[in-house]
Amino acid sequence: MDGEIGSLQRLFYPRSIAVIGASSDPGKIGGRPIDFLKRSGFEGRIVPVNPKAATVQGLPAFRSIGDAGQVDLAICAVPGKFAEQVVDECVAASVGALVMFSSGFAELGDEGREIQERMAAKARAGGMRMVGPNCMGVATMSTGMVATFHPAFAKVETLPRDGRIALISQSGAFGGLCVQMANNRGIGISHMVTTGNEGDVDVSDALAELAQDPNVDVILIYLEGCRNGPGLIRALEIARANRKPVVAVKLGRTEVGAEAAQSHTAALAGSDAVFDAMFRQFGVYRARNIEEFLDIGCALSIGGLPANNRIAIVTPSGGVGILMADEAEERGLDVAPLPETVQRRFKELIPFAGVRNPLDVTAQVVSDLTLFEQALELVLTETDFGSVVCFLGAATNDPNHGKVLLESWDRVRAAHPDRLMIAPGMHPPEVARGLEAKGTYAPIEPTYGPRAVAAAWYFTQSFANAVDRPAVTAGSQLPKGQLNEIEAMDVLGAAGLPVITERLAKTAEEAVTAAREIGFPVVMKLLSPDILHKSDIGGVKLGLRDEAAVHAAFAAIMEAGATVADARIDGCVVAPMVSGDGVETILGVTIDPTFGPVVMFGLGGVLVEAMGDVSFRVAPVDHMQARAMIDEIRARKVLDGVRGAPPSDLGALADAIVALSVFAAAHADQLVSIEANPVLVRPDGQGAIALDAVVVTK
Repeated sequence: MDGEIGSLQRLFYPRSIAVIGASSDPGKIGGRPIDFLKRSGFEGRIVPVNPKAATVQGLPAFRSIGDAGQVDLAICAVPGKFAEQVVDECVAASVGALVMFSSGFAELGDEGREIQERMAAKARAGGMRMVGPNCMGVATMSTGMVATFHPAFAKVETLPRDGRIALISQSGAFGGLCVQMANNRGIGISHMVTTGNEGDVDVSDALAELAQDPNVDVILIYLEGCRNGPGLIRALEIARANRKPVVAVKLGRTEVGAEAAQSHTAALAGSDAVFDAMFRQFGVYRARNIEEFLDIGCALSIGGLPANNRIAIVTPSGGVGILMADEAEERGLDVAPLPETVQRRFKELIPFAGVRNPLDVTAQVVSDLTLFEQALELVLTETDFGSVVCFLGAATNDPNHGKVLLESWDRVRAAHPDRLMIAPGMHPPEVARGLEAKGTYAPIEPTYGPRAVAAAWYFTQSFANAVDRPAVTAGSQLPKGQLNEIEAMDVLGAAGLPVITERLAKTAEEAVTAAREIGFPVVMKLLSPDILHKSDIGGVKLGLRDEAAVHAAFAAIMEAGATVADARIDGCVVAPMVSGDGVETILGVTIDPTFGPVVMFGLGGVLVEAMGDVSFRVAPVDHMQARAMIDEIRARKVLDGVRGAPPSDLGALADAIVALSVFAAAHADQLVSIEANPVLVRPDGQGAIALDAVVVTK
């Protein structure tokens, strides 16, 4: 995200487009963009550049870009070996943006990467933005600006022009496939940009630009990797500030997928767990596949956002109603029963109806749409459900049924514009289009209704709870290398984490003195930066209640340390033996190659690696995000108290997460990792305290 916001206007809204390497053959890469632009109704100037032709596809051709006059956008459709020359010529001609189809750069290795970086540097120095190389182009459908060679635009004159969904894809093939699938579904795409190798313009640049475009309501992004984590986060913050929902497909959920993605894009796929956490942190809805990707985007662009997560399900089929209710519950929606007063009124209206929720209005409403309209009105007028999903069943043979249905629905919709309404069913195309034109998403699959409501509710919460990241200033210098436990605890204490009092003992006598001062019982641990899991070798002794036990423990611990070859032994740690109620948790920090410092939380102790029940956020985090991290782990109920145990002090735990995250962000350039394990979370009101820690610095 190196360009200034607004610097992509000449890319998305050019008044003149040059095709360098223009061909008279509409089937060739250099010919397709000209053919598409002519048929799409682009009203700007189309400038073929070909030194060997006087005209191209009926248009006057120019020998060079320098002869063509003012050009906002140029397309490079020449072999890769000529691409750098094209960049030089475009910069000299003051071209605003360059879309580079040419390939053979970073995707092939170091030599190609060097050329790509040189081209990008020249473009930036000349004030020109470059998309690609190795991309399939860009499009802005409202203006007919189709600067691409993808066959998805072969029938460009038939593509919808009124869509409000922007599509940003690192893969040209994926982007084109989405355009084709969207067209088959009747979904309009407002913009498409395929970023390819991202020599200059990357996903974050396009996202930041389109998030501020008044012609865009929803943004879909396809990611295989990310070269600029901070830039992506800034772009997502811009999208959230402008209330533009962002839906993402991110490859690399598995090790195989991550390896393939890295190979494909020449970018780090990054930790999928960290990406997943970052998406939640900055309000991105993650879709699992293309179908969900487009479907959720469509739903969000058509309907509004619900005021709450309460969903009413209206159906003429009891079985379908149960199917939708299951989907809603699994996605965290509240399928609350209708109020008893409303249930009674429904019984009066439809005696055989199932009146709780789902509301089974029976098949009678299919032939009596007046009854159907009354049922909907009753739900919307007498309840506070934020959304209503109404399964409309299968299409009928009555040619007037669709017309009457739309008229009925329009009256209800007009009376309740603040409600999210979704109407799945086997609609004739004209009925589906009619419903969606008036703000009602109309999928075929019934469960897509609750799924869309859940996505919309996700964004309701996201926009209401914008991330307020704590301010960070540069941190002080830390000791270098693998810190021993006392050094590590001193560092965390200075960071604002509550830590247990510890004493260093290098002899048995010093250990006894320390134990007397601390007070029995005590715990003793081997002090060595080279041995992380000291309990595995017998380097930890618990519950030492007298001086004799301390003497014996010191000898045993030193003997255990001596069994580890070449380990540095700094002595022994003496600390109070913490007793009483509490839950052991773990706090950690890693430096992610994409997003920098990442804070981790989970239940602690020796089983943390085996259980893998942890949550992540990009540092720093505020108190609300810290509480979200706590709520995400599967064993969350343990912190509420189980089998008579008191509830834990979640406020103190969240404070510790925030403090650690701010410290990590302030010292990101010095840190390798931090692990505080266990952090004992005491009963509510009694705080939390770190009992052990490992800190590694550069």
